[in-house]
Amino acid sequence: MNNITIDLKTENNFTFGKLYRDNFAKIAKFVKNNSGNQADAEDLFQDAMMVLVEKLRQDNFQLTASIDTYVYAICKNLWFKKLRDKNYELSVDEMQSFDFLSSINDSIEDEKNYLERLKGYLLKITDHCNRLIHDIFFKEKAIGQIQKDYGYSSRHNAQNQKHKCVEQIRKVKEKEEKLKKVG
Repeated sequence: MNNITIDLKTENNFTFGKLYRDNFAKIAKFVKNNSGNQADAEDLFQDAMMVLVEKLRQDNFQLTASIDTYVYAICKNLWFKKLRDKNYELSVDEMQSFDFLSSINDSIEDEKNYLERLKGYLLKITDHCNRLIHDIFFKEKAIGQIQKDYGYSSRHNAQNQKHKCVEQIRKVKEKEEKLKKVG
């Protein structure tokens, strides 16, 4: 077990702070893009931390993804459950139920599989696009920063390049999906 999971098990506030700093902006963006607001995102993150601590306290728990992937998957799962069951508050008993924990595990596996596929796609596009996609989507750099870093003459040119790179990924994905259907 690594240090972060030990710190979380003992409810080390510094570690929770680091998790918050590393993940909250991405979670808030996800919630806002899916019918929520800042307050929803804050509540969701707190609920996710409770779920995470409960999972970590289980003797048979194995962290099978990065802690950030795990937190994101828990948040995604909780948020979609909340959207399905509008005005629904999750009780501690429900958070500990097998179905709920199982759906969290499934969500984490889906997230891992998605990230693995995406990493594979990124290997099959140009190096320039790979760097650009990483900067925009993983490092969450603003388009203005991308324009400056890559020397584009305008924001419009930077947006166009982003679009072209996303298209490269889409084409690789479509090609692989066709090969799966044939194979």
